[in-house]
Amino acid sequence: MSFNHCNLPPWVIASRHFNDNPQPLEIQGVRDANRFLFRKLDGIPDPGERALIFNDYMSVKFQLHHWQDQASEKARKSLKNSYLRYLRGWMMDSNSIEGAVLKGWVESRMGLPPTYHKVRIPNIHAEEYMVYAIDRTNGSARTNAINSQLDILYEYCQYELALKYPDCRTVTLYRGTFDASEHDLLERIDKRQQIVRLNNLVSCTSDEERAWEFGFTVWEMQVPLAKVFFFNDLLPNSIMKGEGEYIVIGGEYRVRMVPCTV
Repeated sequence: MSFNHCNLPPWVIASRHFNDNPQPLEIQGVRDANRFLFRKLDGIPDPGERALIFNDYMSVKFQLHHWQDQASEKARKSLKNSYLRYLRGWMMDSNSIEGAVLKGWVESRMGLPPTYHKVRIPNIHAEEYMVYAIDRTNGSARTNAINSQLDILYEYCQYELALKYPDCRTVTLYRGTFDASEHDLLERIDKRQQIVRLNNLVSCTSDEERAWEFGFTVWEMQVPLAKVFFFNDLLPNSIMKGEGEYIVIGGEYRVRMVPCTV
């Protein structure tokens, strides 16, 4: 976690103290390089219309709408496999090749390496890290400038969250897991509260009931808005599985175990 492309260092972003005292995160240069987009969005009051503008901007900037015009099959796939393909892949399976690419974006931009991809990853020098690294490399080779696409997606998500939650710095989310031991337990505060280290990118939901569909253990946690990478109604024709779905940047989280009322 020695470097990143953010306004804060990796150890700060990963810490429990950041979650207790959230600060804005920015991917260096992205807002400025795409200022035309954000200036245009400023004049549009309707979030649905802003989402369409964002999709059009991404399509033109990365020539995503020209994929059928390319001469080779490889070039066609490179443009067709846009950020939307990788979001869908994550929702199907976070341990997929697409999932590795998204985890790779977090590692590259935030400086937080994954702790799980198909297997537990003890550190970046372990053999298990190579399982993830191979998937990330293979997935990145399938598309055009995927990290740059994800940079703009993250900044757009932050732009929309600031409008959606104008007076908030955190949002209450829930995470269900079938195997809580997949996460590193760093500190036990009391019977229900503990500090755990989450993978560098995880799925959560704002719906407590829905969280039980994903495991026998459900954690409630306060997630900084700055750590929300994507949420279900950010784009039109949502590609998420259900309402209230969030993709969240990990690190050390204070979690409260939700008692089962069934």
